[in-house]
Amino acid sequence: MESAKEEVNKQKVTRRLFRYAMLYKARIIVALLLLVAAVGTQLAGPYIAKEIIDDHLLAIERTWYEADRGQLAPGIRSVEYGGKAYVREDWTDKGTAAAAGWKMAAIRQDGASLTIEGGSVSGKVRLSADEVLDFYKHDIQPIIGLLGLFLGLLVLSGILTFVQSYMLQTTALTIIQKMRMDVMTHIHRISVRYFDNTPVGQVVSRIANDTEAIRDLFMSFMATFVVSGVNLLGIFVAIFILDFKLAMLCLLLIPFFILVMAIHLKYSKVYVAAMRARLSDMNAMLNESINVMPMIQAFRREKARLSEFEVLNEDRYVNQRKQMRLFSLSSRNIVGLTGSLMTASVIWYFGGKSLETAISFGVFYAFIDYLGRIFQPIIGIFDQLTNAQRAFVSAERVFSLLDREGLPIEEEASPPRPQGNVKFDGVSFAYNGDDYVLKNITLEARKGETIALVGHTGSGKSSILNLLLGFYEPTKGTITIDGQDITRMSKQALRKHMGIVLQDPFLFTGDIKFNVALHEERIDLEQVKKALREVGASSFVEQLPKGYAEPVVERGNTLSAGQRQLISFARALAYNPAILILDEATASIDSETEGIIQDALQVLREGRTTFVIAHRLSTIKDADRILVLHRGEIVESGNHEQLMALQGRYFKMYQLQKGEAANPAGSRT
Repeated sequence: MESAKEEVNKQKVTRRLFRYAMLYKARIIVALLLLVAAVGTQLAGPYIAKEIIDDHLLAIERTWYEADRGQLAPGIRSVEYGGKAYVREDWTDKGTAAAAGWKMAAIRQDGASLTIEGGSVSGKVRLSADEVLDFYKHDIQPIIGLLGLFLGLLVLSGILTFVQSYMLQTTALTIIQKMRMDVMTHIHRISVRYFDNTPVGQVVSRIANDTEAIRDLFMSFMATFVVSGVNLLGIFVAIFILDFKLAMLCLLLIPFFILVMAIHLKYSKVYVAAMRARLSDMNAMLNESINVMPMIQAFRREKARLSEFEVLNEDRYVNQRKQMRLFSLSSRNIVGLTGSLMTASVIWYFGGKSLETAISFGVFYAFIDYLGRIFQPIIGIFDQLTNAQRAFVSAERVFSLLDREGLPIEEEASPPRPQGNVKFDGVSFAYNGDDYVLKNITLEARKGETIALVGHTGSGKSSILNLLLGFYEPTKGTITIDGQDITRMSKQALRKHMGIVLQDPFLFTGDIKFNVALHEERIDLEQVKKALREVGASSFVEQLPKGYAEPVVERGNTLSAGQRQLISFARALAYNPAILILDEATASIDSETEGIIQDALQVLREGRTTFVIAHRLSTIKDADRILVLHRGEIVESGNHEQLMALQGRYFKMYQLQKGEAANPAGSRT
């Protein structure tokens, strides 16, 4: 059952890879036609050599006819010797020779020289070098012509091989380029839920390593498989022409090698799959280790981390060693042994045949040459089997990612800017099953209002904002903006007029200007400067060596937390959102910077619906409404004064924070 399932899955992967290849079928067909032509020119070599040997070099040992020079009709080729004209049997026909009464003669190898006998020659007469050359004079030009043809075919083969190889390689690169873009595009469509449960390194491995392995399939295996297939077809056609019986025997090699390959693939797949899985795990661990390196060093976890990595590395090494052992046993060793046995059989066959009748040395030479060429394509296929298997495993992983449900990225040039009236109506939400993190949330925020969400960790504050941003869909209830259900809006239209500032703002690799504008065409340098000035960031930006063009490294680690936060505020301001979301935006900055940001917030919140998550309750005292959450429910609602007068959860939280601020050292009074 499992084997049948794997076979069906393999067929699906093959069809999908084939569909990618068919996107560029014209280029592939042209390349394959050139490949067939190139292989044809290469295979012509032994046959040309056979023609040179049998029809010209050894043709001197054929039957000759001796005639008087006056007896020859015009156009018949002949050689003069001893006052007679000698005509080789392939230059005339037996009927003409018999009718004219020509005598037969023979030229035979005698040691290191040639002798002639028969006709008017008495006994054996040794030919001099010049006389031998005379007997070859009609063969020299055809031999030169055939050699020229052979060299020309070699040059043509080189040109065709280069062109087809270049076309196949560039087509493979184009296929992988499209596949990478498809994966990258699809990642942006997948729900955030997937990334919550998947290590970043595994996703990176899909895009980088797995697509690279598939590239090897199109670039190496496809070319090798096609070249080998065409080579084998051409070789068998040639050897069937040379000797039918022996060609039938050689034909048995094909099912034998197919069986060996099938066994190799069956056992090798387990090792290859384990190797790819361990590589993905290692990438995930590397990514995590680099991101949290300060914590690893601070808690002295270097040795433990290295031990965990060593386990993965050792497992990959063991599987790779087993796979290489299997490859060594089943590829070149078997092919080489089989080739040697077959070559010995051919020599024995032709040797036995020569005892019964004279055989053509050219046929013998060509057959041995073609036989030797049979095993090179098979070795080439074996050498690429591992790459192909790795590519199929990688393709399964890539396609499994592409098969994950995602939302289309809809293009909407300029969705109308909403008023910013947000309403949650009986919203409940669970990340897993019936484990609800939000229960019957009902709230309304009108244009220009600031709504603060407070509560202990796990109370559901961030979940409310994740639903508003469309990262997740409500399990129950509806969320509307200006009366429109956000589940019926495209995610691009929903987020077009939303701005978000996180506790740990992310800055992209680039410069200050880019991190504010983020390639938004309508935000020019003047608007960037204005946004930075209004949030109070222009003073430190202008002091940087390159000002607004100052490079920013990954995550902005060369800037302080406060500076990164100010830039993220400027980014939100430059986009002029109708709905502003502040998620712990002032939690990780110092008091002096907080004062600057509080001033900037007054400007930023003007005319916008603002949702604020804050642990510092002192920063939300001026909010229009404060919602206190506890275990996914709104347990208190009102402004600061109303909640303080209620003396409920908010009151206790505020008093606790006020006491901590007044007694930071934790001393008892």
